[in-house]
Amino acid sequence: MELWEGQVAVVTGAASGIGLAMARRFAAEGLKVVLADVEEGALEKAAAGLREDGASVHARVVDVGSREQVFALADAAYEKFGAVHVLCNNAGVGSGAEGRMWEHEPNDWKWAFEVNVWGVFHGIQAFVPRMIAGGEPGHVVNTSSGDGGIAPLPTASVYAVTKAAVVTMTESLYAHLKAEHARVGASVLFPGPHMLRTGLWESHRNRPDRWAKSRPRKTPYRSLDQWESAMKEAGQEVEFTPVEQVADFVAEGIAADRFWLLPESEHSDRQIKARSRSMLDRADPAYLENFILD
Repeated sequence: MELWEGQVAVVTGAASGIGLAMARRFAAEGLKVVLADVEEGALEKAAAGLREDGASVHARVVDVGSREQVFALADAAYEKFGAVHVLCNNAGVGSGAEGRMWEHEPNDWKWAFEVNVWGVFHGIQAFVPRMIAGGEPGHVVNTSSGDGGIAPLPTASVYAVTKAAVVTMTESLYAHLKAEHARVGASVLFPGPHMLRTGLWESHRNRPDRWAKSRPRKTPYRSLDQWESAMKEAGQEVEFTPVEQVADFVAEGIAADRFWLLPESEHSDRQIKARSRSMLDRADPAYLENFILD
């Protein structure tokens, strides 16, 4: 699917980070953009910046965990622009879970699944039937992660489980679209290949009361800057991938109708091979050994 002026792109989690970078890239191609995010102030700032650059923008506060709000987003997008050609189900959160899995609070899982999994599913159901019915070329991009999408980081297991689900959901979506001979394609995005500066580390700022923690955290939340400082103190330099590079990769992947939006990375390739070999050999998951906690 070629991107061209006048098409319409919808991006969730669009107020910052990868989502905003994708919206800016689409706008630079001449697309009209619909921004959705749960954080109103940041959303308004993002929309204003795009409008200053000459983009045609519609912004809407949306909690993607709410089916009603996502369907209302679709109604608003079609009412405003008459069509949708690109859908990026990008909104995501970290769960804030601590300790062993059997010690996790159920609300950590419920919140992460509501946003990271149900949010993608709601987006598919709200937009894809209309995109198919429109008869024009279209594309859906679902954001996963190397954590879970390739192999889990056990210290962030809740997030990993949700991102593994996104991969399987997108694979199934791809097959269903092909079976319908739809002019809509599908891709799963693995942002990277390195760390990214996004608000994911501070997801708790937008945690809804309905999924509030039932007990105080044992340790305070750590920001990305604090984590990076700790890594440097331990003698480990951290490499970051600019979010703009991810957005370019997405736009190029859509144009190439590429399913796996997985940047080249020796680390990722090693994980994929090690996990596949473990499965083929019916062997224990030795690729997790470096992450097993004391």
